[in-house]
Amino acid sequence: MKISTRGRYALRIMLDLALSDSGRPVRVKEIAERQEISEKYMEQIISVLNKAGYVRSIRGPQGGYFLTRKPEEYTAGMILRLTEGSMAPVDCLEYEGQGCQRKEGCATLLLWERLDQAVRGVIDTVTLKDLAEWSRGQTRPL
Repeated sequence: MKISTRGRYALRIMLDLALSDSGRPVRVKEIAERQEISEKYMEQIISVLNKAGYVRSIRGPQGGYFLTRKPEEYTAGMILRLTEGSMAPVDCLEYEGQGCQRKEGCATLLLWERLDQAVRGVIDTVTLKDLAEWSRGQTRPL
């Protein structure tokens, strides 16, 4: 499994907003400069985050973006699934009951299920608050 730049950048954008929580909206240009992401690409990603309700925009000269919830209410998994789609390592785990026709006798199914559980165990428990604390050196990662 490999996370695309889109997924990685979405996490960095959300983390930047969490770290910049000054009560004022943050401009795309500021985030793009700090995160070294092209503004054009960032606008595409932030549009997805906005449509999903993860961020909100304010127009005008003092406008920009801010998180719609507290950092502890976003998990890395939420953000990655939004931008990457399913995080399941194989197709047969994506669709409940409609996966592979060989599922019943599959010798590797347990391996894929355990890998899926391990990934979910990390991405669904690490929050933006955790990432912000790690970034500030306040706590040690898992």
